[in-house]
Amino acid sequence: QLHYEENVMRHYRLRALFSLLVFTVPCTTLAQDKPVEYTPTPLSDTVTMIQGRGGNIAVSEGDDGVFIIDDQYSHLVDQLMAAIGKVSGEPVRFVINTHYHGDHVGGNEVVGDAGGVIIAHDNIRKRMSTDQFNHFWDSTTPAWPAGALPVVTFNDRVTLHLNGEPVTAYHVPRGHTDGDSIIHFPESNIVHMGDIFFHGLYPFIDLDGGGNLEGMIAGAELGLELSDENTRIIPGHGKLTDRAGLLAYHAMLVEMRGIVQGMIDKGMNLEQVVAANPTAKWDEELGGSFIKPDSLAIFLYNSLTGVDQFTPLD
Repeated sequence: QLHYEENVMRHYRLRALFSLLVFTVPCTTLAQDKPVEYTPTPLSDTVTMIQGRGGNIAVSEGDDGVFIIDDQYSHLVDQLMAAIGKVSGEPVRFVINTHYHGDHVGGNEVVGDAGGVIIAHDNIRKRMSTDQFNHFWDSTTPAWPAGALPVVTFNDRVTLHLNGEPVTAYHVPRGHTDGDSIIHFPESNIVHMGDIFFHGLYPFIDLDGGGNLEGMIAGAELGLELSDENTRIIPGHGKLTDRAGLLAYHAMLVEMRGIVQGMIDKGMNLEQVVAANPTAKWDEELGGSFIKPDSLAIFLYNSLTGVDQFTPLD
């Protein structure tokens, strides 16, 4: 399985390629990719988690049909739909996007074309409707086609009453982005955290996309409020976990905030904070993925000093 960084950069390249060649290359050509191993994990009588390439997906299926949380990459959507088809042969009626990144909304257009309703926070539609430049990736994601945009948007929360339970999406202001949602399945006792929660790797705080450390912490706290010791918690990336796993993640973010804020209070600038390696305690375990310790230090420092974009060091 490719690393998340490679997946996201591939998404940006393919989106740019699509923008250039959409009138000359059949869509099926762009949709091809190497086979992906999709791993389904049943979590309740109605909910299954699917891991593949991109953000983790939840599939709810039952008497009322199928709805999903996120739909990964556009160039892998045929493979993903086949994997979902092994959970249920019914068409997807709804998809809820947890945020606007391409590894979570890439299948929207296919789901919409097949009659599915795309649901997301207001800010997701706004960001998907325009080109988005990101300083961390040093790349622009073009605006998505109209068919990929959410058709039902919400401000604070929205609830779907399907398959025996009221499933609620709660908006988290300025978390991983400014459009994040946490999805709660109360009867199944499952919480899908989206990219508020990176389990087993350092988090990506998308400052350019409206993200912020304080919002990440608040989002983790909401997830804890919605869970108990028996709750299954689906992170945006990483393995399935439980409340204890989310509690440890929250404690880490809070401790990191305290360390960096202490450095700021001493008058240290960004370069000095990065050089001091404020995340050293966790680097060996979590710092080997696409978010490296120096990048995380920049996320933390900029969040705490009110800088709303990633600022690479020379």
